[in-house]
Amino acid sequence: MKNHHPNDGAPRTEIASTTDKPEKRQKLTADTYIAAAQSQATKHGYAADVRHFCDHGGTIPATPEQVIAYLVDAASTLAVATLERRLIAIGKACVDAGHASPVKHPQVKRTMQGIRRTIGTRQRRVKPVVKDDLLEMLLVLGQQKPIKAARDQALLLIGWGSAMRRSELVSIRCEDITEHATGLEILIVRSKTDQEGAGRTCFIPYANGDRCPIKALKQWQELTGIRTGWLFRSVDRHDNVSEKPLSAQSVALIVKDAVRRVGGDPSAVSGHSLRAGYCTQAAMAGLQPWQIRDQTGHTSDLMLARYIRPVAKRKLPSLL
Repeated sequence: MKNHHPNDGAPRTEIASTTDKPEKRQKLTADTYIAAAQSQATKHGYAADVRHFCDHGGTIPATPEQVIAYLVDAASTLAVATLERRLIAIGKACVDAGHASPVKHPQVKRTMQGIRRTIGTRQRRVKPVVKDDLLEMLLVLGQQKPIKAARDQALLLIGWGSAMRRSELVSIRCEDITEHATGLEILIVRSKTDQEGAGRTCFIPYANGDRCPIKALKQWQELTGIRTGWLFRSVDRHDNVSEKPLSAQSVALIVKDAVRRVGGDPSAVSGHSLRAGYCTQAAMAGLQPWQIRDQTGHTSDLMLARYIRPVAKRKLPSLL
């Protein structure tokens, strides 16, 4: 809502008062802005990758021979995508230290090419949590202590209904939520594909009965009194609520625990299973790709194809 100035409608002078001047920003150094060019998650990930390389005999600066030895050793246990990310981290660490990147050496590139051809580049696919799975999980989560049960049920329903990434889900603050007559609008301030914080919104409509995400969210807030700050927070074994938000990894653990409780395989799911489940269910319901993208924030149909194509294939008629 806009604030109306008491003199709106009256003639304005050409001389601006000091209160009309834009607020001065704190002067920051170039290093500060350079550091802000990458998210904290990316920095932590790269640092962990470099530590793994160094723990296995590598150094910074690294030689091409060290990198090749590391790739050969790690190829038996790590996915190709993980190795490729490690190469990026090692190369960046060397360049940041003022040295040439060893990952650009022809022999390193040929080694990585051989690993791709030998092992393959197929990514691990987690099992999507579709509607029937979700409803079954909600029932078993309700058998926990009241506060934890309310949080986990609200987390799963909001996470599934919004199709958010787990990092977006745990970053929701109460101030980001606007209630409308037909549902909730949630502001996603920043995401994996929006590191500069342009922001976007997603909408969750009301649903029937206990499967309603909005009803579950209100139950969680009424039990805890959370009205400001982080929406989803840690809960200890005594059902006490922390001031700290959940971590992204906690979402995966909650999903895995719910699947284990219903007798499923926890290793087949992850925090991404909620987002994947929404996309799969939406495709099954006949929603158009642009409608699904509008909710998920995907920038192209290419990423959605992994959910939509399997559903479409299952609808193919027999030609016999």
